[in-house]
Amino acid sequence: MSEPAGFGGPAEAETEGEWRRLDRRTLLVTVVIMIGVAIVAGVPSFVGMAGGLGPLTAIGWVSAGAVLLIVCVTGADYIRWRRTRYRIGPERAEFHTGLFLLKRRSLARERIRSVDLTAHPLLRVLGLVKVRIGTGEQTGAGESTLELDPVTRTEGEWLRRELLDRVSGTSGAYSDSTLASFDRRWIRYAPLSFVAPLLGASAAGGLVQLSDWVGMQLRLFEWLGDYFRTISILWGSLILLAVLALVGVMGSLGLWIEMWWNYRLEREPGRTLRVRRGLFTSRSISIEERRLRGVELVEPFGVRMAGAARVDAVATGLAQEEEDVSSDNKTLLPAAPRALADEVAAQVLREPVSPTSSVTLIPHPRAARGRRLRWSVAYALVPVAILTVLGLLLTDVLLFIAALCAVILLPVAVLLALDAYRNLGHGLSGGYLVARSGTVRRATVALQRDGVIGWTIKQSYFQRRAGLLTLTATTAAGEGAYHVYDAARGEGLSFADEAVPGLLAPFLEPDPDETPRQT
Repeated sequence: MSEPAGFGGPAEAETEGEWRRLDRRTLLVTVVIMIGVAIVAGVPSFVGMAGGLGPLTAIGWVSAGAVLLIVCVTGADYIRWRRTRYRIGPERAEFHTGLFLLKRRSLARERIRSVDLTAHPLLRVLGLVKVRIGTGEQTGAGESTLELDPVTRTEGEWLRRELLDRVSGTSGAYSDSTLASFDRRWIRYAPLSFVAPLLGASAAGGLVQLSDWVGMQLRLFEWLGDYFRTISILWGSLILLAVLALVGVMGSLGLWIEMWWNYRLEREPGRTLRVRRGLFTSRSISIEERRLRGVELVEPFGVRMAGAARVDAVATGLAQEEEDVSSDNKTLLPAAPRALADEVAAQVLREPVSPTSSVTLIPHPRAARGRRLRWSVAYALVPVAILTVLGLLLTDVLLFIAALCAVILLPVAVLLALDAYRNLGHGLSGGYLVARSGTVRRATVALQRDGVIGWTIKQSYFQRRAGLLTLTATTAAGEGAYHVYDAARGEGLSFADEAVPGLLAPFLEPDPDETPRQT
């Protein structure tokens, strides 16, 4: 039985709030979902079995398996529903569940940092939500979270207000208001992200897998063979890539609409930021402002070329609470015009101007450019070298492809390396240290200086020869570490010492060959 230290005993249980159950319609949700699973899994199974056993026999076996699956899963969920209860007392939120392995969790209300609501289409139809209550602490086995799946939407909203509405102090320079809301024009940035090519590749892999399930994979490969025999390999590949790109673009547009429709970023009483979004699956994500340690402006290459950026929160405990890294729980603003992204970042941080745009970043030495050129060209030459060796051993066609790759990849590698060097920079803006790096995914982070708990300094052999080093600011928020790549040795050490005075100074040794930076 899992029971954290400090869990209230019987005497405490009698003095706190009444016990509540999950909504009984959870069984209906389970039955409907399992019917859908049975249909999706049963159709390929029926097609595969019908050829050997006959249609009637295949239907019998598939139906029996589907009924057994639905009954077993629904029975297990009924036990979960009967054995799950929770209550919100004046001091603690408690959660009991389990039959053979009993779990009792208790969270002090003063430590609760987030109450997130999620509802997929079926839950929305029934007026239900899944509630996730978290403290933002990094503990094992989900001990820092309570998940109520499901409760009524009214109950979920009450829980969110009850647990997060802790007004402390004044509201600051900005009153409770809407910071940003949905704009249809933002959809044009969706195909410019990395999602589009990934969805195209996933569609190709899914088609191959589906053909295997229905026993038509051999026929698919035969069709591809006939296709390439009637057209040149180059043009045939280009056409297939164009089709996959079109599928990826359409998929990225649909995914963006589903994720960000009805988007709204609000500041609520109790100094809480709330992000609401979603077309079919609605999501409500709350972040206490006292958890914020900064923001990060993320600019994938295509989005940056269009003059847009995304705003992510750098907050304590947020990464540990995410169920899925692709769920974008830390995103405060999707890809939007850069001016708007800077404005939202400033309002989120309660600053007149965003630190990411108010400081002129210090450029890095030319030696950093040389390192990027060498690494980028080396990566580009790897496939060229492999194709060349295979061409010498197998066929001259691969030599032609290797030459084509060299002509395309080498200039692209040089341009990306030069862009990566131009994007390097670091600086200080009031109470924030700012660092920028990357080319395919450029990121500019503004991190509170008092949120830095340590510095890590790394120097490879080649960095020492070039007089460079990489600084890593360690923090309890966001990714946990933010880097200043390939800074000049003296400049980087002075920057770290000035950003957090006294933290690095005891470990510094004076270098007679370098002049300290004047500030």
